[in-house]
Amino acid sequence: MAQPHIQPPPLQRLTDGIARLGLSLPPDAPARLLAYQAELQKWNLAYNLTAVRDPEEMLVRHLLDSLSLLPLLDALCAARPDGAPRILDVGAGAGLPCIPLAIARPDWALTGLDSNGKKARFMRHVQRSLGLDNFSVIEGRVEAVPTGEGYDFITSRAFASLEDFFQLTAGLLADDGIWLAMKGKLEAGELAAVPAGVAILETRPLRVPGLHEERHAVIAKPKKK
Repeated sequence: MAQPHIQPPPLQRLTDGIARLGLSLPPDAPARLLAYQAELQKWNLAYNLTAVRDPEEMLVRHLLDSLSLLPLLDALCAARPDGAPRILDVGAGAGLPCIPLAIARPDWALTGLDSNGKKARFMRHVQRSLGLDNFSVIEGRVEAVPTGEGYDFITSRAFASLEDFFQLTAGLLADDGIWLAMKGKLEAGELAAVPAGVAILETRPLRVPGLHEERHAVIAKPKKK
């Protein structure tokens, strides 16, 4: 008789996924990531913060998916001479990918931006409850953020089309800033609609442990005038 499949505990699944991504994180990061997920599950009982409800799915589709961007960010940061980056995550929703990134890299400064009041309140709650001193929240539309902030990286996971993402955030990038848009399957039409002033540096597949779907990062920067 076949033995029933026993799922490893969440901490083991998460640490296994982190290892498969080749990441080195602070010792307390896995526990803090699961604490964030627990808060997300709790708030989801009252607010529709995310359509993903199953804890096992959350671990893969939220935590590991967000962390899949980290090897790319680590490499880009290593090539920069100016130390810890300032990162803006637009359309952050419940804090994805910015909160997992803030937990994973406590020396980076991350800001999550979302116009939805409930989602912004949730991000502020997580910032306080987990003591994320390197994380801040902006509640509002991206168009209302003052230009000239000079973020080193601007990320998005489920914000808008590439065209809108680049156009709405262009004034918020540092002179040598880089955009990183997380996408599922890349559509040729969406890439073709990228504004003429944007240079696509690379479209890189992202491998998310446990997720058998296409994931990509679109890496871009403004063209030199």
